[in-house]
Amino acid sequence: MTIQQIYYAIVISDTGSMNKAAEQLYISQPSLTSAIQELEKSVGITIFNRSGKGVSLTGEGREFMVYARHVYSQYADLQERYADPDQIRRKFSVSTQHYSFAVKAFIDLTSSYDTRKYDFSIMEERTREVIEDVASLRSEIGILYLSDFNRTALMKLFRTGNLEFHPLIRCPAYVYLHRSHPLAKKRKIRFDQLTEYPCLQFDQGDNASFYFSEEILSTKEYSRIIKANDRATMLNLMIGLNGYTLCSGIISEEINGTDYAVIPFEDDSDSPNSIMEIGYIIRSNSLLTETCEQYIQCLNKVLKPGSKKHSRHAGR
Repeated sequence: MTIQQIYYAIVISDTGSMNKAAEQLYISQPSLTSAIQELEKSVGITIFNRSGKGVSLTGEGREFMVYARHVYSQYADLQERYADPDQIRRKFSVSTQHYSFAVKAFIDLTSSYDTRKYDFSIMEERTREVIEDVASLRSEIGILYLSDFNRTALMKLFRTGNLEFHPLIRCPAYVYLHRSHPLAKKRKIRFDQLTEYPCLQFDQGDNASFYFSEEILSTKEYSRIIKANDRATMLNLMIGLNGYTLCSGIISEEINGTDYAVIPFEDDSDSPNSIMEIGYIIRSNSLLTETCEQYIQCLNKVLKPGSKKHSRHAGR
């Protein structure tokens, strides 16, 4: 088993196709197939299922890939630490729930690097995918939140995936809507005032648990619910349908613009407020790359109260 074979397996897993992987690796498909067959023979398992639709990981292959990504990540860190500084090409990936502040921090991080010398990625995804990405080392860090409602369930998943959670900020619920919304000029908004408007939520998949919801107070009964997959669609639905969502109230106007508002949620005995503890997950006992540490610093700057990049009154 060689580092090159491990890297080939990672690229195949990421692309889901021998053809696409061969193109990305600039080698012939027969050569790639031969290398993977040699790898499977050396480890004594079948890593990939092959079919006319592409390739997929076997059960043993999924377990193998967790270790393979860890080994290759350590190898890449070694190369970065001891290579010629002029030849270093930094790699970094973050998976996050749909937070504009996470994107803003990523922009701040990326702006400090020479565009010719890095390979960065940021993925806004469903909650389960954020957890799986970090557990499988597809991403070095994941951004999500915990609350009294979802904490037990998500912490169990973190332990299973050998992950640890680090808090960044705690915040109560806010109502997020367009400035043209009939309730946009309210100082506070009660739950009963929202009943005639559609509640917007990020889709978590067909069999998703309530615990994966990105919206705080997800256990409430909403008369109208519309689900979307991305922030752009969510913002458009706020304009076209007077929709709203419940969120942290922490936003970046540079990302979402200034046409949206966040209004404090006013709780009562029937609809108590809840606290979101937003933070990041990483592999337990992992040595973070310098790039990841810099990204965490950017997150803290964006989330710092009073910062121009931190707002409670303009959107998610």
